[in-house]
Amino acid sequence: MQYLYNIIKADYLQRTRSYSFLITLAATVFMAYSFVPPDTASYTTLSALGYKGVYNSAWVGYVSGIMTSFMLSFYGFLLVNSGIKKDIETEVGLIIATTPVTNFKYLLSKQLSNYLVLLTITGITFIVSIAVFLVRGTDQPFILGNFVFPYLFFAIPALFVVAALAVTAEVFLGKRSILQFIIYFLLFGICMAFINEKGGSDTGVFDPFGLSLMTKSITQHINTHFNEDIKSVSFGFIFNGHKTFKLFAWEGLNWTPIFIFSRLLWIGFGLGLIYISSLFFHRFDFKQAVTIKKKKLQSASAVSATEAGQLIDPMRISRSVLPALSFNYGIYPLIKTEFLLLIRQGNKWLWLLNAALWVAMFVAPFKYAYSYLLPVLLFLQVTRWSELVTKEKTNRIHYFAYASYKPLQRMLPAQIMAGILLAISLSLPVIIRSISNLYAVIGLLNGAVLIVLLAVALGILTGGKKLFEVFFFLLTYAVINQVPFADYLGSLPDHHAPFFIWIVLMMNLTLTVVLFIARRYQIRHL
Repeated sequence: MQYLYNIIKADYLQRTRSYSFLITLAATVFMAYSFVPPDTASYTTLSALGYKGVYNSAWVGYVSGIMTSFMLSFYGFLLVNSGIKKDIETEVGLIIATTPVTNFKYLLSKQLSNYLVLLTITGITFIVSIAVFLVRGTDQPFILGNFVFPYLFFAIPALFVVAALAVTAEVFLGKRSILQFIIYFLLFGICMAFINEKGGSDTGVFDPFGLSLMTKSITQHINTHFNEDIKSVSFGFIFNGHKTFKLFAWEGLNWTPIFIFSRLLWIGFGLGLIYISSLFFHRFDFKQAVTIKKKKLQSASAVSATEAGQLIDPMRISRSVLPALSFNYGIYPLIKTEFLLLIRQGNKWLWLLNAALWVAMFVAPFKYAYSYLLPVLLFLQVTRWSELVTKEKTNRIHYFAYASYKPLQRMLPAQIMAGILLAISLSLPVIIRSISNLYAVIGLLNGAVLIVLLAVALGILTGGKKLFEVFFFLLTYAVINQVPFADYLGSLPDHHAPFFIWIVLMMNLTLTVVLFIARRYQIRHL
């Protein structure tokens, strides 16, 4: 237990002391405050076909608990899925591999540290939910159980499974971050579809979030008291304009023993994933792979040396006959290098998916290509853009890079231009189809520049890539759901106006100034 405690404590403190965690926590607090919107808001978080619950303690507590379970499970995976990877990069894993800690105990410690990070955010949202009730609640009595039980039975088991899935994904998929994201969100979507297909169940065996139980209770209450025939309830940030709702008083759920037992089953499922992963965990033993790589390098070197020995006699080499060194201080070679690094990063199979989406944007209906396919295609490049300005520190060559010739005038602009070139190239099908609308084309170019500048700015300010990955995912989710203020690509018709274009342009200029000032400070205080 002493070894486990030290690993969990060190990993937890390392994560929670990072800028990315603090900024993500601040964003989560804002979201938690938005879970229960004011009466004048143009969105809802629970849509029941024109019905909305009275803001009593049951409604505020249960909606906050279910939204925390749903949203934090949605993007929490991205926040915690790099524990093993960090131990590999820092070579701490090699030290841990020499200790008596077994594979299962090590992976369990990583899962628990992931879990504690998510629970920390959950605890903050719990406090915020109580504050929201005190601010926006009606003259209803405060019942603590209506806040405790939703978080206890909804969020805590669901986040335990998310933390376990993050460890499992690292064990089986290694550094393939984008593949981890795709598979996780595919499983998430399948789970949500399965919940909707079941139409609500009291058992919760197939529902890690508890959505089905709450959905069934609310629909039954409305159908009984208002003689309706509502089949389902929608969760999430739903923007449908301000409208008048019919109010109903909902008093919460009746917790059944079988549902509580299903929560324990989901926790057991998470532990089972950790145990299965421990059977396949590499335990930081890369000796075989390194040996094979060394043999290949030695063979290649031997062949090269043999060929060179046949052509050149080392004793006859003279410096005077060697060609003169030529220097190129232009920015074009750097742009070319950064662009090649971008497109060669990751597995080649992913470019097949990129190519399929790129071609599909030419033939799909324009609305779907613009509003769905393009945001997804851009998000698939999240790991490329997130490492655009962080790879120097990750590979520990930032001392050399910052000491190069005019890094602020050459290297940083080259990285930004390479990222923008990739974004524009991927957006080309929609740009070509929008060529008749000048404002739409400018909006697309603005959006392509914005997402790259965000990646660069967040990478420089936080020193890591995690915050941008989480933010870009939430932004993509909002764009697909047509949230107006998140429409950075200008896909909504009213965002083709010059006013919106000027807003995005000013954001780009502001981000440019901020990132150059931040990088200048880093170079001078290296």
